[in-house]
Amino acid sequence: MRLAKYLAHAGIASRRAAEVLVADGRVTVGGDVVRDPARDVGDASAVAVDGAPVAGAEARVVYALNKPAGVVSTARDPQRRPTVTSLVPTSARLYPVGRLDADTTGLILLTNDGDLSNLLTHPRYEVPKTYRVTLGGPAVSESELRRWRDGVELEDGRTAPARVRRLGAHLIELTLREGRNRQVRRMCEAVGQRVVALERVRFGPLALGGLAEGDHRRLTPAEVERLRQAAGPDA
Repeated sequence: MRLAKYLAHAGIASRRAAEVLVADGRVTVGGDVVRDPARDVGDASAVAVDGAPVAGAEARVVYALNKPAGVVSTARDPQRRPTVTSLVPTSARLYPVGRLDADTTGLILLTNDGDLSNLLTHPRYEVPKTYRVTLGGPAVSESELRRWRDGVELEDGRTAPARVRRLGAHLIELTLREGRNRQVRRMCEAVGQRVVALERVRFGPLALGGLAEGDHRRLTPAEVERLRQAAGPDA
């Protein structure tokens, strides 16, 4: 198995993050620093990260979490804020699939499956994510809806067309197939709207449903397979 994939399967990091670890010289094989993420390794190869031995691949799991506000979407936080992984008690070494801002709530996935994480977050696969957005400006107009549907100009380029529907005078549901930094907030600001509350309610085929804030549940094999299929036949 390739080194980056081995690290991902062992729950160390996502595939892309594992490649960075290797490039930074933090990974050794048989005591020697290896900088090639495609190096073939196995359980007998004595792989280590920062000097700590890496065990073989653990059973792969996926959890859904309803993230509360104030919780950060990382495995560790230098500022000692609560993290999403601290809300899921398990021996598996989990990391979040993508990120939500600290003040954004709702559905986030956690897993030790680096391949699945890559499929769900790589821009190539355009897995949709749906957000419920409470706005603090004037009542949402048809022209604003059209602009979101057509794509709006941001400082890092025009957004792809979004799927949007009005749920109330100040409430919309917005579905994106992109994952730019703070994209929903910036798209709203671009049309003169201010975001008061932002909640992710769906990730691909998986809905937040009745999961209470701060609660989590382990996904079934059928749910995990549907997530994989959401990446399309080229995944």
